[in-house]
Amino acid sequence: MSLTLSRSSLIRTENFIAGHWVGSDGGSTFGVHNPADLRQIASVPDSTHDDAWQAADSAQSAFKAWKSTPAKRRGQLLKQWHALVMSHQDDLGRLISLEQGKPLAEGRGEIQYAASYIEWFAEEAPRIEGDLIEPSVDGRRMLAVREPVGVVAVVTPWNFPAAMIARKMAPALAAGCTVVAKPAEDTPLTSLALIHLAEEAGIPAGVINVVCASRECTPAVADAWLRDTRVRKISFTGSTPVGKQLARESAATLKKLSLELGGNAPFIVFDDADLDAAVEGLMASKFRNGGQTCVCPNRVYVHETVFNTFAYKLTDRVAALRVGPASETDSQIGPMINTRAVEKIMKHIDDAVAKGGKILVGGQQVRTDIGPNYVAPTVLADVSSDAQLCQEETFGPVVPLCRFTGEEEVIGMANNTPYGLAGYFYSGNISRIWRVADALETGIVGINEGVVASEVAPFGGIKESGYGREGSKYGLDDYMHIKYLCQGSLG
Repeated sequence: MSLTLSRSSLIRTENFIAGHWVGSDGGSTFGVHNPADLRQIASVPDSTHDDAWQAADSAQSAFKAWKSTPAKRRGQLLKQWHALVMSHQDDLGRLISLEQGKPLAEGRGEIQYAASYIEWFAEEAPRIEGDLIEPSVDGRRMLAVREPVGVVAVVTPWNFPAAMIARKMAPALAAGCTVVAKPAEDTPLTSLALIHLAEEAGIPAGVINVVCASRECTPAVADAWLRDTRVRKISFTGSTPVGKQLARESAATLKKLSLELGGNAPFIVFDDADLDAAVEGLMASKFRNGGQTCVCPNRVYVHETVFNTFAYKLTDRVAALRVGPASETDSQIGPMINTRAVEKIMKHIDDAVAKGGKILVGGQQVRTDIGPNYVAPTVLADVSSDAQLCQEETFGPVVPLCRFTGEEEVIGMANNTPYGLAGYFYSGNISRIWRVADALETGIVGINEGVVASEVAPFGGIKESGYGREGSKYGLDDYMHIKYLCQGSLG
């Protein structure tokens, strides 16, 4: 199977500023590579501080007109964008697989997921409402109205290059904000293709602006937006250390922030759980995108009375997973994003074994004929709580199994982390379900369910996993502020 696109014009290799496709002012570029075989796919601009500033100029110039565009019209333009994304979902899915490595079925699935956010916020735009407040004294009228915050800077990760740009841009545009964006250096092509379709949909010039930057030049781009008083909000998905840095450096201009940061999700299997359902839920949540998701289970706690049975059932399923490039239709686990990711995963596995963990399946790097960035899907038993697998986000196809004996004990283990993005548990006891759901310190809880993300639900974490919510009816809140109006002398 070829990963070539039927519409090659979707592959854009320039920045998009003020409605024009342009190179970097400095003329520099960097390469985008297929993680499956390390082949260079394209070169894109390696943007500078000046490029980022020009993007902000464009967004600020477009803001007044876009803010004044009726919400219904903004929604119509988003619907036109949604229609174009869906009509190109096969090509866009191939592009994701080409630059990110995930199996083709998952690439197509991500496009549908991304499009769902565009459609949702297209429909939410006309529902932006305020409140009429009962006045406290005679002769007044008091109102609360919601307004767009202004220019929004969007910084997205490499693991979901379509979904993350859509999940951030769609509510910003629906609210009446204009956008400057920097896609991840590993996967800029999908984001640029989506923006090309937004342009075709008729979204006005300057409303969306995108600049690419390598890992080395990203700080200069981010610094331009952090210092720019016209940029009123930053929406970032990525690591907790970077999120903390953005929070510190945005304080000088008091920007609004949405931070979706690191996770260390627990997955708990109680002794009264449906074990087959729990295995299916774990397979769906853990091995999607090869374990390279922020909400995938990172620590799996299984009650000691069902531990061996669960481990056997899980190992049997994991052993059957097919590792290979997206260009092979039967591939279920694609390459990791780069060699750094592989090195981290293998380091975590070696550390767990050194601390007493037992490899039940996998445990090794898979060197295929076309590239080195593959790791065998792995299950380890009796992993120590102080192993790196349990302390840090692994971001790979590795399941560490830990035993527990009681509910209170496992809740303590699950919450013993600075992170609080997602948590999962399986139980057939309705009283336990509500006790555990209340006790877990996470922003998202999957109860007898392994796939929790949806455009209709609020997505986000607590503690050091960040703040702000994306998706759902709450998703517009972070892109708007409330203005109070008080008119007097009416009586």
